[in-house]
Amino acid sequence: MDRSKDGEHDGSITRGSDFLQLDPADAPPGGLADWLAGRLRDAVADGRLPVGARLPATRVLAAELRVSRGAVTEAYQRLADEGHLAGRGRAGTIVVAAPLTPAPPARPPHGITGTAGTTGEASAPPPAPAPFPPRPGADVFDVLRDQPARIDLSPGLPDLAAFPRAAWQRAERTVLRDLPATGLGYGDPRGTPALRLAVAAWLARYRGIRTDPAGIVIVAGTAQALGLITRVLARDGIDRIAVEDPGSLGVRQHLAHWGMGTPPVPVDTAGIRVDRLRATGAPAVLLTPAHQFPTGAVLGGDRRRDLTRWAAEGGLVIEDDYDAEHRYDRPPVPALRSLLTDRAYYAGSVSKLLAPALRIGWILPPPRHLDALVAEKRFADLGNAALPQLVLAELMNSGEMERTLRLLRRRHRRRRDTMIEAIAAQLPAAAVHGAAAGLHLTVTFPGRLPDGLHDTDLAAAALELGVKTHPLSWHAQRPHPPGLVLGYAAAPTSAIPDAIAALARALHHLTTGTGRRGGHQAATARDANNSAPHRSR
Repeated sequence: MDRSKDGEHDGSITRGSDFLQLDPADAPPGGLADWLAGRLRDAVADGRLPVGARLPATRVLAAELRVSRGAVTEAYQRLADEGHLAGRGRAGTIVVAAPLTPAPPARPPHGITGTAGTTGEASAPPPAPAPFPPRPGADVFDVLRDQPARIDLSPGLPDLAAFPRAAWQRAERTVLRDLPATGLGYGDPRGTPALRLAVAAWLARYRGIRTDPAGIVIVAGTAQALGLITRVLARDGIDRIAVEDPGSLGVRQHLAHWGMGTPPVPVDTAGIRVDRLRATGAPAVLLTPAHQFPTGAVLGGDRRRDLTRWAAEGGLVIEDDYDAEHRYDRPPVPALRSLLTDRAYYAGSVSKLLAPALRIGWILPPPRHLDALVAEKRFADLGNAALPQLVLAELMNSGEMERTLRLLRRRHRRRRDTMIEAIAAQLPAAAVHGAAAGLHLTVTFPGRLPDGLHDTDLAAAALELGVKTHPLSWHAQRPHPPGLVLGYAAAPTSAIPDAIAALARALHHLTTGTGRRGGHQAATARDANNSAPHRSR
């Protein structure tokens, strides 16, 4: 008995392909090739098969659909004759044409209504979000990243062109050559032993922290670190974490997302004001002591001692050591964690050392919180992907990380010096902060902006001239002099003077009134920025 024929007759054999969810039962009698060509044509037109997409081999698709290979070949040939597909030998059949018809407009998000008439016409799409809104929302950094600019001075990026691609590839080959099959299974949610050992050695050499690798938890960057820490602290009844002011807007957003209040504590040239921290009554504080964001202040010796006393009285420190390795004109300072093992979380990552895209960081929790933190990590994602961890460990153990850091320091120093010189020449009235280390400078303009204008206006005017940066007010909860946070590490050295000249033109336009726009709106933006963090919580 021919079982394949019987199977077809009783329906027990499935006909159809996951590719474009093709089901030949939809084809009209005698029109299989026409139907398939039409389905392919529609997929090219609406973008499901973009230019460069590879189609299944005719033999494979015919077997999945349980139709003759000739019908599939004929459908492919029709689109090739129309100029939309092309055979590329071993590379297969490739889409080479733009969509045949415009893709239908995207449906507005749920809850957005328009003014469609009774004829069923679709409403107009909502306007694109403004890059510098009066009240920064959760997506404000995504919106700004999407804005085109000739020169991007956004803070927080290293020189991504310096990523050690060749060394990473060599490390990948080494890892894949030596990795046993068991290494591809589920692992320890704390991270691979190899990376935890490499991180422990790195922290001992560069941050003065001596720690057992068993006490390190590998995470998906500092963003995940904050989420895990806040969930552990919430178990202990903590619902407020004091933050530096000015301090990172992104950090505040993450803490607020997880239900934490963020009372602001002033920062001066010696770092956070511990006396003002005590006045908040907050049980925990998040700090950037090695290079405060965005002012660049280093937590001074007297403040460190005072903070140690505050922690001994029951306070908990969360140390975000985000770019401590990047220093130029000052001696290194040890991490607070080296002094406060039992009263401090320590969070670091390779986002500023290699690239944010790797999404690899680490947490050193206080020993009493380790089990709870590991539990949170386990139920978050079962642990980071193992292969990138092993490659990073190989990179650290081979000395390539140190070589990359030395290269980055030289490049970053040149770019920082170029930016400082350009500011002195083009913006002589600006005050420069945080030049001794890090990946950015902060400039303030005391008394330079007319009443009713704000640093968001200056950032918007600069973007119109092709330069992207952050207004300082984004990162402040209390009133603060207007300013900009200027990242220099990712910008080519040759582009930096042009960028600062554009900022000078934007400032001139605003101060002379030739580029002034919406003073009332700017004042509203200032008030909203200063009060929004309190209202949002």
